[in-house]
Amino acid sequence: MAAAAAAAASRTLLCSHQKLITSSIYSTTTSKITHPFLHRIKNSAFFSSISCVQQLQSDPQTQTHGRHPNVVDTLERRGLLESITSDNLRSLASSNEKTLKVYCGFDPTAESLHLGNLLGIIVLSWFLRCGHQAVALIGGATARVGDPSGKSIERPELDIDTLEKNILGIRKTFSTIFGSSNVVILNNYDWWKDFSFLDFLKQVGRFARIGTMIAKESVKKRLESEQGLSFTEFSYQLLQGYDFLYLFQNKGVNVQIGGSDQWGNITAGTELIRKILQPDSDNEAYGLTFPLLLKSDGSKFGKSEDGAIWLSPSMLSPYKFYQYFFSVPDADVIRFLRILTFLDLEEIDELEKDMKRPGYVPNTAQRRLAEEVTHFVHGEDGLNEAVKATEALRPGAETKLDWKTIEAIAEDVPSCSLAYDQVLNVSLVDLAVSAGLFESKSAARRLLKQGGVYLNNNRVDSESKRIEPQDIVDDKVLLLSAGKKNKVVVRIA
Repeated sequence: MAAAAAAAASRTLLCSHQKLITSSIYSTTTSKITHPFLHRIKNSAFFSSISCVQQLQSDPQTQTHGRHPNVVDTLERRGLLESITSDNLRSLASSNEKTLKVYCGFDPTAESLHLGNLLGIIVLSWFLRCGHQAVALIGGATARVGDPSGKSIERPELDIDTLEKNILGIRKTFSTIFGSSNVVILNNYDWWKDFSFLDFLKQVGRFARIGTMIAKESVKKRLESEQGLSFTEFSYQLLQGYDFLYLFQNKGVNVQIGGSDQWGNITAGTELIRKILQPDSDNEAYGLTFPLLLKSDGSKFGKSEDGAIWLSPSMLSPYKFYQYFFSVPDADVIRFLRILTFLDLEEIDELEKDMKRPGYVPNTAQRRLAEEVTHFVHGEDGLNEAVKATEALRPGAETKLDWKTIEAIAEDVPSCSLAYDQVLNVSLVDLAVSAGLFESKSAARRLLKQGGVYLNNNRVDSESKRIEPQDIVDDKVLLLSAGKKNKVVVRIA
């Protein structure tokens, strides 16, 4: 009975290429992982090497009468569909007779992808979940030019060493997120490196019309700006257009996806394919765009005070990534759950209802959002690290701090290094000021009297408190806190 119940429960799971996002809560007496979300993953019957597509094919709840879900309808219901070049794409998506092969491009302009790129990865994943094939294209060639879409000035030129470093970083991110799934990773430099300018003009340029190219929204905006538009950037849409043509002709790719700001570049590709290859009506090329990730106030989601929300843990720790989603406003959290996670819409609707009920625990929905997205991007280990740090670093938490947990957030909070004799037997008030937690001793004493000063998460009640050897965690660090948010890590040099 228990095995049958587990199997039935597991059918509610959605997978992400060997990384499971689950909408059910499981319990265990043997797992060492204490967080509920990690219990759900640990006990999943699908936590194996079976591919996502195989699971979808064998799961009757993800199909209608033996068919895969229509990926276009699925994206539309979740708020991930802006435009498609033809309604024929919707019809094809509802048929099991033709498998779509979709690609999304990612220019390596930085060592890591960012939150804006995550939407492309999520949409690719939805195509995979619905039984189609996916290609992630790294723009090793196009990054040398720079896409003018959404930019007010020309992108700075990248040197070869930086470009190669960025490509390696993005490949690593794809490896972490997609695992060993059947996502194909390509680099467009492989076909551009031997393509001469004369060949480009002959094979591509003669089919492009200047009037159509100038009419593209991204081009019009830049032409009207003070900075203007270089010929290099003006040519970008043809480069991206040829990428689609090459993939269509040589790899069988028939769908390109991108953000709404990519519509002009995507249609440049469908037009080149139509003019140069003249495919049959039953073998068309299609484009699909998804909305840009915006907050309810219209501002761009994915930026913090410190800059972009990076997907690579080397540029933004899983802890800080988790905290960014945990702090999403109530007005945005439900929409982001639909867009950025693979939870069933019914469960998300229930969370929305819970938010309006008496007794709702604040940030419950935000916690679920942070768990789901962090697990998708950083895997089980990354989520475990983020949750452990979040719980352990909450002032007043009973979780025992260790050196590794404190170091996990050291890059995300202010820190300083002091000699052992500058810390031992020093007044906590003096140390808090010298470490930069307070501007003055009077401010420190005032908050201490109010019960808002913590040493290693333990509230300090006495102004006479001095640092003792047992206060230094693993003989290496101290964590000072003023209230719930302001912290300083003191390293013992």
